[in-house]
Amino acid sequence: MSEGTRIRILSVEDHPVFREGLRFIIDSQADMELVAQASNSDEAIAEFQRTAPDVTLMDVRLPGTGGTETLTALRKLSPTARVVMLTTSDSEGDIHTALKAGAVAYLLKSMPKDDLLHVIRAVHSGKKHFPAEVAMRLAGHFADDELTRREIQVLALIRDGNRNKQIADHLSISETTVNFHIRNIVDKLEAKDRTHAVIVAVRRGLLPI
Repeated sequence: MSEGTRIRILSVEDHPVFREGLRFIIDSQADMELVAQASNSDEAIAEFQRTAPDVTLMDVRLPGTGGTETLTALRKLSPTARVVMLTTSDSEGDIHTALKAGAVAYLLKSMPKDDLLHVIRAVHSGKKHFPAEVAMRLAGHFADDELTRREIQVLALIRDGNRNKQIADHLSISETTVNFHIRNIVDKLEAKDRTHAVIVAVRRGLLPI
C-alpha cells in the first residue's frame, strides 16, 4: 500500500510501555502509519502542526496540561481534527468533557486490539464511535443536553413504527409540531433521517431497544 493511502496517526501517551505497544500495533497494519509520538501537551501540539495527522490518539491523563485541554487546542488549530480519546478513565465527567471538546471517539485502554484498529478506520472514514459502556454513562448527560423529554417520546414512537400522523395523535399535538421535533432530533444527533436518529439514540443509550 502506498504511503499516501495510509492512515497517518499521531499517538499522545505518557506511559512508555503503552506507547510502545501502540507503535507495534499500528506499525503491523498495512493501511496505517505512526507519523509521530508525544508524551505531553506541548509535544502533541508541536507534532500535530508538524505532521498534520489523519487521526490523533490522545490519553485523557497527561502530565501538566491534560488530554481534553490539548484536544481543545488541536481543534482550534484544525476544526476538522479527528481526535480519539484512549484512556483508562471511565469517569462520566471525563467522557462528557471530552465529547463537548470535540472528540470523535472515547475508548478504554482495556478494549481488544482489533476493536481499536476498527475504530481508527471508522473515525478516519468520518464516523464517530462510543462503546456501549461509555454510551450508558453518558445517557443522562445527552438526555439533558441534547434531547428534550418530548423529543425522546417522539423518538420512542418512531422506534415503535409510528408514522408522523400517528405520533401527532398519540401525543395530542399537530403533525407540523411532530415534524419540527423530528428536524431538531435529526440535527442534534447528527443523523441522516428519522430512522438513523433512532439507531444513534439507541447506540448512545438514550433509548431502550
